[in-house]
Parts: sequence; structure tokens; C-alpha cells
Amino acid sequence: MTNSMIPGLIASLYGMDEADHVERRLRETISKYRGTIHQPADTGLSERDCMLITYGDQVQTPGKPHLKTLELFLHRHVAGLISSVHILPFYPWSSDDGFSVKDYRSIDPALGDWKDVEQLAKSFRLMFDAVINHASAQGDWFKAFLRDELPYRNYFMTVNGNPDLSKVIRPRALPLLTEFQTPSGPRRVWTTFSADQVDLDFHNPDVLLEIIDILLGYAARGAQFIRLDAIAFLWKEPGTTCLHLPQTHAVVRLIRAILEETAPHVRIITETNVPHSENISYFGDGTNEAHLVYNFALPPLILHTLRTGNATALSNWVSTLKVPSEQTTFFNFLASHDGIGLNPVRGILSQEEIDGLIQQTLEHGGLISYKDNPDGTQSPYEMNINYFDALSNPQGHEPIKMQVDRFMASQAIMLSLRGLPGIYFHSLFGSRGWKEGVQLTGRNRTINRQKLDLDSLEDELSDLSFLRSMVFSRYTERIHRRASSPAFNPYGIQEVLDHGKSIFAIKRVSPDGKHSAICLQNVTNQAQTTGRYHLSPYQSLWIIK
Repeated sequence: MTNSMIPGLIASLYGMDEADHVERRLRETISKYRGTIHQPADTGLSERDCMLITYGDQVQTPGKPHLKTLELFLHRHVAGLISSVHILPFYPWSSDDGFSVKDYRSIDPALGDWKDVEQLAKSFRLMFDAVINHASAQGDWFKAFLRDELPYRNYFMTVNGNPDLSKVIRPRALPLLTEFQTPSGPRRVWTTFSADQVDLDFHNPDVLLEIIDILLGYAARGAQFIRLDAIAFLWKEPGTTCLHLPQTHAVVRLIRAILEETAPHVRIITETNVPHSENISYFGDGTNEAHLVYNFALPPLILHTLRTGNATALSNWVSTLKVPSEQTTFFNFLASHDGIGLNPVRGILSQEEIDGLIQQTLEHGGLISYKDNPDGTQSPYEMNINYFDALSNPQGHEPIKMQVDRFMASQAIMLSLRGLPGIYFHSLFGSRGWKEGVQLTGRNRTINRQKLDLDSLEDELSDLSFLRSMVFSRYTERIHRRASSPAFNPYGIQEVLDHGKSIFAIKRVSPDGKHSAICLQNVTNQAQTTGRYHLSPYQSLWIIK
């Protein structure tokens, strides 16, 4: 079935004169994948769905491909608990722990090969990363660019003269442009994230067509979710902020339309670490852009709630959450391979409250990353700290049970909300921050990216005296509790209840209205009573009907 939206979207990007030619080439790409993409029998999301976020080499065994070790670990410990797995970029890379992709169509040899990915796809719904804003400066595409070879000499965003770039919004405190030498002379290349991450030029339809071919290849390899990494920065126009431009939204819509025609079971998740009102714009009208958007305001808001023992800001914000259609929902998460973004809560929390989060992060051994502003100043962009440490000072003397209770309170809130839960590997297993890693790499984000030895991890999980075992057993109970009722369907109804500032309370109702649950969460370190319910410090109480 041909999607009628495709011609208009192409024309909006490249003009009427180019539209027919580009569409004809796009149809050739689509035809290549027809019949090669398997659609699973069960494609719906339910209360039984949770997604684990992990690196392909998160758990390791000497001498064994990392994806094989990961598969072994997942089958031993999370089969039946976790339905989906987001494997962070598993392609050959040169920097940023995988987000500087050298070859989109290959697997990092240290991880394994495509057979290992396809094997995982037999047991878990997989999310692949589409890191399409930029590619590695050490990849074959850019090496060909540096040789002035066609078509690659036109694959990357370059700047001539002195256009107005003063309004460009940056996520990093690094130069926007990087100069490279080519046979035709020096060329200044747009490098939004780093000098090793060179931005692709989607003004060139060849780039778009190449990326579409890659994404359909991912669907053919078993991807059921495609994560559009840093998609907000995709299209650049000098004189603008180069963020959320209409052309960027048009590209997302085009990807959605192509997938609906060729792989309708594949869901798009947009990753845009920006203020909440901007973030949800990637839902489009509820039928034409992302199926899910990362709920970026959630991590700092829950951290603020448990830091202050006051659920007012969280309750007020959750009461405003709306989705534009029954086809859309949120991707809820608290921790990831990145830090805890601050931009998403600007306008939700006051500057004083944000400063309080920053101060607690520093007191707990965390770090702060900064971004450049158009006026030349810098602002805190994200807090780099493990989520467990963000809630409990690793140098403090608080009983470990209280620390685990507080941490699990944060996770219980996330699991109770409407949407698909995304659980970072280190959160599921109660990791603490890895300061030694920051010293090794010089990168703040490494604090939450430690790789683990399989045998050592399993030894800790087998002994209830270890923190990892305590957290995992509690997490397992909570996930099973969530899976027990359709009230927690990702597309169900959500209503905030008023039980005072010390208790976060919501009512969840299944889409068909037949099942409901009341979720009460004490967000303080003191016992609380509401109605006939008595909640101990940080206790979660789910009353399922």
C-alpha cells in the first residue's frame, strides 16, 4: 500500500522540481526491501512490556563476543521480566561510546556480528539506534569526503563565507565548526557534538535516501523500535536556531510514512533532550511522527520530588501530560547512558530548585556538563551521576535499606505512569557511580557507563547481602506487580489524585475501562497516613482492582 503523504513530504524538503526524481529513487529503495521484513504476530504494547537500556558490551566474558555474553545474561536473569532491549549503538565507532558511527551497516567486531543481533531479536523486541544527525570523522564516508570523492563530498554540512550562526543552539561547549583540509582546499564542517562527529547534510537528497536504506535494513534485521538520536538538530539553516526546524519534522514524518508502508510494526522513538513543550512536538498530530517520545522531564522532576519530600511539582506536571492520540505514548525513564538533563525542567522547576539539584549532585560526587548559549555564555546542561547516587550520598552513613527504599520509590513512580518504562541496566541492578572511569576517559558521562564482568555480577546477584541483589529482587517484584493488571497498559488513562504534598498519587485505568489501580507513593523519609492507608518512609502502595 502506497502512503499518500510521501510525495508531499519530499516536495516540502526538496521542491517540486526535484520531487519526482527523489520519489522514484525512494520507491526503488522501498522495493528492494519488500518481502524481506518480517512482521511479528504480536506487535502491541501492554502492561507486560518494559525495555532494558544497555550497551552491547555491558556484561563481558574474556574471549567471548560481547553480544553472546549479553544474550546469555538476559536469558538467565530477565527473560519473562523484560520484553524489549535497547542495545545502544553497536556499530563500528570512533568516540562517544558508540555515538560516532563509522559504518551504519556493520557490527563492532568486538560485539559479534549480525547473527548475534538477529539471535537476540528472536527472544526480545529490539530497539536500534539511528544516529543520523552525524557520522564519524574516521568513517569511510568522511574519508571519501576528505578526498573530494563523489557522492560523499556532498554528504556533510559545510559552511562557506560568514553566515549568521549566532542563533544556533548548542548541546555542548565545543566549537560549532571544524576545519578540514581537502584537495579543493579547506572546508569548514558543522560539528554539533564534537570534531569527531561530523553532521550529515540532509539538504542533499542522496543523504536522505542513504539513511532510509539503512533504516529499512535495520527493520529487516529485526528492529521493532528505531530511536532517532538527537533528531532535533537534524536540519540546519543559518540565521535560525537550527533546532526543531520544520524540515526536521518533515523528515520524521517521511520516515514514519515509509515505515507504515513497509514495516508497520516498527515504532519510532524520538530522543530530544529539550524543554518538555518542545519535546512533545515530535508526537506530531498523533498519527504522523513519533509513536513514543522520551519523557525527559521525568528524571530531574522525580529527583527533585525525593530530594525535597514534596510531590507538588511532580503532581502538577503529571496532571498536564496529554498524548494527541491512542497511537502515542511516553517512553518513561529515569536513567540512561547520558546524564540527567536540566533543560527539560526549565519552566517547570524554578531556577532555585534547579540549583538545588545541581548542588546535591556535586555533594554526592557527581559532575556537571555545560552547553554554549547564543550570547556566548554557558549554562548547566546535564548532571552526570548515577541515579542511585543522585538520591543517596555514597559518602554518607544512611542505612542501606533506606537508600534502597528511596531508590525504589523513584522507580515505582516511573513504573506507575502511563507509557513504556525504559530501565537502564545500571538501575535494574543497583550500580553506584564509576568515578574511576571518568579519570580514565576524561568524559563526565563515563560515570554511569561502567562495563561489568559476567561472573562477578552474577556472584553479587546470587547473594542478598549485595546491593545489586537487593535492588534487582525489589525491581523484579515491582515489574511483576505492574504486569499483573491491564490498568498499567502504556496507553491507559492516568489521573493525578490529591493526597497531600508528601504522597504522589495517581489512578490508572485500562484502555477498555475494566481495570483500575490506585498508586500511592510516600516521597518522604517519614511515615505518612492518608485516609485509611499508612505508608512507611518511601513506601509504594498499589491497590489494584
